[in-house]
Amino acid sequence: MTEKNKIKVMLVDDHEMVRRGLSTYLIVTPDIEVVDEAKDGIEALEACARIDPDVILMDLVMPRMDGIEAIRLIGQRFPDIRVIALTSFHEKEMVQEALRAGAAGYLLKNVTGDELATAVRTVASGKHTLSPEVAQVIIHGATQPQLGDDLTEREREVLELLVEGLSNPKIAERLTISRATARAHVSNILDKLGVSNRAEAVALALRNKLVK
Repeated sequence: MTEKNKIKVMLVDDHEMVRRGLSTYLIVTPDIEVVDEAKDGIEALEACARIDPDVILMDLVMPRMDGIEAIRLIGQRFPDIRVIALTSFHEKEMVQEALRAGAAGYLLKNVTGDELATAVRTVASGKHTLSPEVAQVIIHGATQPQLGDDLTEREREVLELLVEGLSNPKIAERLTISRATARAHVSNILDKLGVSNRAEAVALALRNKLVK
């Protein structure tokens, strides 16, 4: 295979040993060439303008600019470059953030050399790839009920007012309902969120982004 036809890959990770290990995996692959390295998102963006890689293997937790923000900016400025998130973390929130930012794949760092090369070829061809563990996280998240899913539209309105710090009488006044109805909505919210008081409900709502 000629140099021109090889898939150009850039490695982005703040640990040199990780970059060296990934490079060792890929250097023996005849159709893939490691063309550059960067230790954070800022360096990655600068390198994209110079090198124009086909695929980037992107760590997510890095100083200065993390991988999520880098993926988002690369997608805006260099839409033809495909990015695979390659990290040690597979929490649902981080997976979803990376995919929403525009990642074409999400792999864990325990990937084998063959799996890594296959993933690079897959995203370079315009497809997406996920490690089996990450796929399970997404499937599990899609099938499991989420906190707050059972709140009614009115209860969500009341919860937003709780977050604003309104008392039951003020909630009743704002929504033009009786105080008894406002009190019942608050009681239902506490029960559905599994908390015992308004302060816990507010903290839980903010932590889990249940309100705007």
